[in-house]
Amino acid sequence: MDLAGRRARLLTLVAVVLFIGGTAAAVVTQGLELSYDWLFVWLLLGLLAVSLTDVRRWARGVVFDWLPFAGFLLAYDLARGVADNTGIAPHTSTGIDFDRTLFGHTIPTNFLQDRLFDANVAHWYDYVTFFVYLSHFFVTLLVAAFLWRYRYPLFRRWRAMVMGIAATGFATYALFPGKPPWLAAQEGHLPYITRTIGYMWQHVGVYPAAALFETSNHYVNDVAAIPSLHGAYTLLVVLFFWRRVPLWGRPLLLLYPLAMGFTLVYTGEHYVFDVVLGWVYAVVVYSAVLAFERYRAGSREERVPARIALDESRVRA
Repeated sequence: MDLAGRRARLLTLVAVVLFIGGTAAAVVTQGLELSYDWLFVWLLLGLLAVSLTDVRRWARGVVFDWLPFAGFLLAYDLARGVADNTGIAPHTSTGIDFDRTLFGHTIPTNFLQDRLFDANVAHWYDYVTFFVYLSHFFVTLLVAAFLWRYRYPLFRRWRAMVMGIAATGFATYALFPGKPPWLAAQEGHLPYITRTIGYMWQHVGVYPAAALFETSNHYVNDVAAIPSLHGAYTLLVVLFFWRRVPLWGRPLLLLYPLAMGFTLVYTGEHYVFDVVLGWVYAVVVYSAVLAFERYRAGSREERVPARIALDESRVRA
C-alpha cells in the first residue's frame, strides 16, 4: 500500500475512534438517543467518519439520500403522535380475542409475566429482552448506513421498504387505533401487566435522551399498537438478507424476529396478534417493492426496442 493509502486508513481509523468515543460520552452525559432526529445526526456523523476519503460523496448522500429519508421518518414519528386524535375510539378486544383464540383464556403476556417476571429482581432474560427491544431503534438505520456505504442499489431498495412499512403502519394507527396489553390491563380488561422496559431502564442505569424537536411525551401515541413495527422491521431484515447469507447463518438470522416477538409479548408492549400482523405487513411491503422494481425493469426493456425501432425508421425516412 502506498503512502497516500496508509494515510487514508489512518485518518479513517482516527475518525472512527473519535466517533465511538463521542458516542460513549454522549450516552453517559445525555442518555441513550432513541429519537429519529438525533439518531440521524449520529448516523451521518458516523458515515462521515468512514467517508473522509470521499467527503463529496458523503455530502451528496446527505442531501439526496439521507435528508429525504430522515424527513419522511421524522414526519412519520410526529404524525404517529397525533394519529390518535382522529376521533376513532381505540380498539381493545381485537388483540385479546385473537390471543385467547390461539392460547386460551390466559393471554401469553400474562402467562409469561406470571412465571418469569419478578419486580424485585432483574433476571438475565430481562436484560436480553430490554436490549432486543431497543435494537429496533438502531438496526433499521444501521442496515441503511451499511448498504449506503457498500451496496448503494440495495440501500435504495431498503429505504423504500422501510418507508413503505412506516406509511402503512401509520395508516393503520390512524384508522384502527389499538390499545397495547399494558394499557388494557390498566383499564381492567386484563390482569395486571408490568411494562418491563420502563422497569429495566432503572436497572441498566441509562435513560433515553430528550429528542431534538420535542422535550416531553407529547408525541407519544399509546394506542399505536396495531401492527407492531418492531415485529415488521425485524422480519424485514430476514426477508432482505435471507438469500445473501450462507445457509448456516439463516437460523441465526431467523432468531431476531422470534426474539423480538417474544420480547414484545413478554414486556407487555404487544399482543401476539400485533406481532403477526407486523410480519404480514413486512411480507406485503417487501413483495410490493420487488414487484414494482420488476415492473420498472420490464418497462425499460420494452421502451428500448421501441426507441431503437423509431430511430431506425427515421434513418430510413
